[in-house]
Amino acid sequence: MSDNAIEKVSIIISKGSLEGIYPGLIMANGARAEGIEANLFFTFFGLDAIHRKRHEHIKAATVGNPGMHMATMLGGLPGMSAIATHMMEKQMTELDIPSIPEFIEFIADTGAGIYACQLAMDMFKLSKDDLVEQVEDVITVGEFYEKAAGGQIIFT
Repeated sequence: MSDNAIEKVSIIISKGSLEGIYPGLIMANGARAEGIEANLFFTFFGLDAIHRKRHEHIKAATVGNPGMHMATMLGGLPGMSAIATHMMEKQMTELDIPSIPEFIEFIADTGAGIYACQLAMDMFKLSKDDLVEQVEDVITVGEFYEKAAGGQIIFT
């Protein structure tokens, strides 16, 4: 690695939609593939990605999402989120991108740290038992900063 090479990244995932979760997972996977230390910190609605009962049911956000290139009213019609989610999942399958549960498991197996935000857990009245087994710990923001020290922080 060069003197300017990134050696550690800590990625914050705060959104609970496909387009809010996948960028962080892809960044963490890429970091580990390059030998870069990686930590994932799930907070607020990003917790859905590591929630046992929700991680297999993540949808694409169609309302207020300019990337969808559709009017907000159209995005709010019944079934639009399901259609968009199906289209995105089909495209990801064609590109051999794993599902969120598979991706979390794979990234954890590479040695990346997977953490949940204590404040968000308290807000949503969740316990560690509500989360997938790959979650190392539920930590405070201060503990996240300790883990992130000396590296780059990416907020997706």
